[in-house]
Amino acid sequence: MGETRNSRLIIGISGASGVIMGARALSQAHALGYETHLILSKAAERTLKLETDLSVKEVAALADHHYSVKDIGAAIASGSYPTCGMLIVPCSINTMSQIASGITGTLMSRAADVVLKEKRRLVLMVRETPLHLGHLRSMTKLSEMGAVIAPPVPAFYTKPETIMDIVDQSVARALDLFEGGVSAAKRWGEDIPTQPDKDK
Repeated sequence: MGETRNSRLIIGISGASGVIMGARALSQAHALGYETHLILSKAAERTLKLETDLSVKEVAALADHHYSVKDIGAAIASGSYPTCGMLIVPCSINTMSQIASGITGTLMSRAADVVLKEKRRLVLMVRETPLHLGHLRSMTKLSEMGAVIAPPVPAFYTKPETIMDIVDQSVARALDLFEGGVSAAKRWGEDIPTQPDKDK
């Protein structure tokens, strides 16, 4: 049972800008050996058409299981269905606010609520700026509930050469937050050499 629990990862893609990160999360999670369970919101489907050349069918094919956002009777809507947690990437303010408020009218918010109540790992790659006080309070509330707020902030010490380098590093660091295989993230002090402190 332990292996099954640790190998199942729910990945939600909501309607914020940056849906390519969700697609890359599916690919990276597969490479790490996760069994992926995808929820794609209707807003994400629209954003996918605006920002990428990928179709909904192509993104869904990257997952082991794909659910309609309306399917609140899906396996991942129950706490009795073991998973290692859920990553929402990108996470819109709308989705974040629903989760913070305990509104579970869609499979996206219901699955996230289940992950929280079962004390599993919920990682939200919130994609919005600037943030007003209401956003920040919702983030604080979610953090107090056990969620991890992990905005996709670029790591320039990796010396990225393309946008996809930034996307892949951000996604890999988010996957590092789950129990499982070591992601392909570049590591400070390993892949990235550190300079000795000359004052010592």
